[in-house]
Amino acid sequence: MSDRPISRTAAQPTQGTRPDPHIPGVAAMAFVLFLGVAIVGSFSLQSRHVSDTWIGLFVLGMTLVGIYFLFALKIASQWEKAIILRLGKFRKLAGPGLFWIIPIVDTIPNWIDHRVMVTPFSAEKTLTKDTVPVDVDAVLFWVVWDAEKAALEVADYRAAIAWAAQTALREIIGQSMLADILVGRAKMDADLQKIIDERTTPWGVTVQSVEIRDIVIPQELEDAMSRQAQAERERQARVILGESEKQIADSFAEASRAYADNPTALHLRAMNMLFEGLKEKGALVIVPSSAVDTMNLGGLSGIVSLAQQNQSKEK
Repeated sequence: MSDRPISRTAAQPTQGTRPDPHIPGVAAMAFVLFLGVAIVGSFSLQSRHVSDTWIGLFVLGMTLVGIYFLFALKIASQWEKAIILRLGKFRKLAGPGLFWIIPIVDTIPNWIDHRVMVTPFSAEKTLTKDTVPVDVDAVLFWVVWDAEKAALEVADYRAAIAWAAQTALREIIGQSMLADILVGRAKMDADLQKIIDERTTPWGVTVQSVEIRDIVIPQELEDAMSRQAQAERERQARVILGESEKQIADSFAEASRAYADNPTALHLRAMNMLFEGLKEKGALVIVPSSAVDTMNLGGLSGIVSLAQQNQSKEK
């Protein structure tokens, strides 16, 4: 749980295919080359006194060839595939690298990217199974494995994937308890991946993984959960303290049984306790009168006191 705001634009539609790219440099160079040949050739033909008609046809022919190279020569990047339609019908996939098309007859409506794509998505104020509103922020990793399906089966596969991911997230949240969402992110990731992959497979897209980034619950509920956790820890501490007192009492009871049948041992233990108390400077030991009479502690304490006075005089 975090106070960080969730991105609100994660699932907005985005254009999944780029338009026909700019004219490749190779095609532009070919056009300039043929245009130059046309100009130079026209001057050469004029020097040979060739008729203007033939010169015009030559220039026109070279220009048309240059225009053909300008629009027919295409280049796709290493990660791209071009969708070629001939008179509106699917012709083939082209790329990566250099390829040719027939201008006017062939068109390239889509360029499909085969790299792993990242799509953030979120579900805002979605009720859990126990009617708690939560905001969940997640990230989807996917890749196009069939460019033909991605171009022909869905209008904008990026937007479709984003919306499919968001609806799947809302569905999972509505079927889960808040406690399961907070502690079971790994299971939630796996369930989301399975649901989204089933929806996107017909589009030629496969989902590699889904990761829940953040879960935000109402502040009042977060404070209540904090107080509950604190109370639970306090209860456990009291239980542990009670168990300790019980163990101590059992130990004293066992010791009393041992001293009951052995008064000499009890006498020695009492003298040891008295000695430990008196050996500290300035210590004051209060002993019950019954213990003094029973164990002769009065005489013992006098002896100890006399020894301490003699020790102080020697110093």
